[in-house]
Amino acid sequence: MSSRLLRGQPLAGRHVVLGVTGSISCYKAVELASRLVQAEAVVDVALTAHAAEFVTPLTFRSITGREPYLDMFRPHGEHGEAHVELARRADLMLIAPATASTIARIAHGLADDFVSLTALATTVPLLVAPAMDSQMWEHAATQANRTLLAERGVQFVGPAGGRLASGRVGAGRLVEPAEIVERVKARLGREHGDLVGRRVIVTAGGNREAIDPVRFIGNHSSGKQGYAIAAAARDRGATVTLISTAGLAPPPEVDVIAVSSHAEMFAAVQAACRGADVLVMAAAVADYRPVAPADHKIKRERAGDVTIELTQNADIIASVDEPGLVKVAFAAETDDLMENAARKLTAKGARLLVANDVTAPDAGFAVDTNRVTILDDRGGADELALMSKYDVGMRLLDRVAELLAEAR
Repeated sequence: MSSRLLRGQPLAGRHVVLGVTGSISCYKAVELASRLVQAEAVVDVALTAHAAEFVTPLTFRSITGREPYLDMFRPHGEHGEAHVELARRADLMLIAPATASTIARIAHGLADDFVSLTALATTVPLLVAPAMDSQMWEHAATQANRTLLAERGVQFVGPAGGRLASGRVGAGRLVEPAEIVERVKARLGREHGDLVGRRVIVTAGGNREAIDPVRFIGNHSSGKQGYAIAAAARDRGATVTLISTAGLAPPPEVDVIAVSSHAEMFAAVQAACRGADVLVMAAAVADYRPVAPADHKIKRERAGDVTIELTQNADIIASVDEPGLVKVAFAAETDDLMENAARKLTAKGARLLVANDVTAPDAGFAVDTNRVTILDDRGGADELALMSKYDVGMRLLDRVAELLAEAR
């Protein structure tokens, strides 16, 4: 098992070449470099001369701890040609921001600055995050160049829509650095992850069971743990389907199926699990639903006190019977955590169960951290310290990967 995955850092030790070209959005490249370094990537920055007019090489050197590449004719301490050696060391190259001129140069094989030189010399994945005025982005020449590069395997990230430097509103903004880093993780996961070729289904959030068209029975689940697991599985190379009731921003490059009720989630899970390898049932599924939801809003002044008759919902994960599927259940408890969790592990027919005490202020609903115990069907129990929900996802997937390897 890779040490970077055990630490929850899929970029740890990965060599990322960040190409920066002459756009007003160069200031975002500084934050991008910082986020990549914080994710423990080794970051080398290559700049065009125009980019250096916006942000000095010293800024990037201070953030990355490495000398940026700018002058094509400077040896830069390399034994061979600097751009060739840089390209050979890279695990991935990212150009952000990428101007229309840079996109055109790479599309047509022109290499007259350090960024285009390195891009043409590399054989590793190339991600391009455009930034320009919407009229430039929409121009037929730019779109033709984008299509040409995409056909060669170059992955485009954005551009995003919004207010541009010109004051106009349209597509052309550089995608925010946090999302770009997510795209980098996903792409490297597809290249090097231990779950490449696997289909992982994750559920998230709490169901809403209608009382009438306005009111519902629900719970406090935010969906954050499920979303974090989906992102972690993506970063390990899996093809991920997230079945969610939560209104959170979807993780990039994860297929999201929006549902609300137990019945909708039941149907979505049954369909998605056909041919899947893993089901992680992180959603707080509704145990009960009203027997007869009202067709119209129940009026307080007319109804007075109301009694709602409930009926039990089917256990979704226990109902899934897909050969070879690794099932992971969750138990959110307020008391007798381990006793309840052990009983649920057996009842749900799961290989693993994640148990957590939702009364803990730093490990319950709607927070970014969790403290869980992972039980397995062999009687083992792994108690984890307080960590981010993403790291919980990584630790859980360590166990899932072991089970998948055993089944081969």
